[in-house]
Amino acid sequence: MGINLKNYSAYLFDMDGTLVNSEDFKGIALSKACLCFGGHAEAIAYTAVMGEKWSVVTDHFFNIAQIAPELSQFNAEFDKIYLKLLNDGLRLNTNAKELLIKLFAKGKKTAIVSSESTWMVDKILSRLDLTGFFSLIITEEDVKKHKPDPEAYILALEQFSLDSSEVLVFEDSNAGLIAANRAGCDAVAFQHEFNISNDLSLAIKVISDFNDVKL
Repeated sequence: MGINLKNYSAYLFDMDGTLVNSEDFKGIALSKACLCFGGHAEAIAYTAVMGEKWSVVTDHFFNIAQIAPELSQFNAEFDKIYLKLLNDGLRLNTNAKELLIKLFAKGKKTAIVSSESTWMVDKILSRLDLTGFFSLIITEEDVKKHKPDPEAYILALEQFSLDSSEVLVFEDSNAGLIAANRAGCDAVAFQHEFNISNDLSLAIKVISDFNDVKL
């Protein structure tokens, strides 16, 4: 059943897992990168740190895999594996582009608020032909504190000169929902196979198809 939302002025989207199906690829790439350094960690371990800053994610995997590689070397292996997975299987989540088209037609403000690096966000948006839909993009490099800290969402509110009550956030992780909640924003959670066991209770609604959002 679709959900009817109030008339928000701006819509803020997390990227990984929310707009695109990249979270499972990230878990797989982290697992495979650990193998390159002689360690073993299941891809599913990523569900515990989804949405967190990269140092939290890598420390989590290093602890499980019992490895201590140089971060730059690990990142190089991860990037190579992750980009191959994205090139082979990246896609938008169900009806995400259709919702963006509707928001654009209605003149709504839209933004990406991601903990991902700028180059990766730009690469994914370009690959999926989404760059023209967002008037604001906030990434890892734009903030000092990452989700679940609300800094990124507070920055978006400031950039749009909007009160939190005028904004709706779309997230797929507990960390992201906490960040949106701490910024005072309503949030809708996008549920997929990789976050099925995550706590999404802070969301006003949980969806698995963007067509469920009725404007």
